[in-house]
Amino acid sequence: MNEISSKLIGQLNTNHKLLVTIVKKGLATKVVKASKGAGAKGGTILFGKGHGIHEKRTFLGFTIDSDKEVILTLMPVDIMEDILKAVEEAANLHKPSHGIGFVVDVKKLGGIAHMLHLYENNE
Repeated sequence: MNEISSKLIGQLNTNHKLLVTIVKKGLATKVVKASKGAGAKGGTILFGKGHGIHEKRTFLGFTIDSDKEVILTLMPVDIMEDILKAVEEAANLHKPSHGIGFVVDVKKLGGIAHMLHLYENNE
């Protein structure tokens, strides 16, 4: 790895955050489109089960977990607020039982060759 790449990896580590969004099944594509419209380069969709405080459902005494979609969006800090706002709006996160989104610090990155190429071309 050359000196420029090492420098850029250090910058990328501090200049990116991870947005984790959990929504009802079927909304992930809408969330990814909204985040890309606000400047994100993409997102990763995972599937899961769970329920929120207002979603507890039972059948014959057993709790039924709802299908969920989890969207992971790596984003530059400088457009984080725009992406978060777009995702909140697209998924109606301001309403109860519509999901949750939270931002996590990114300490280290791997597999970011495509991002390094973009940054090296801008220097």
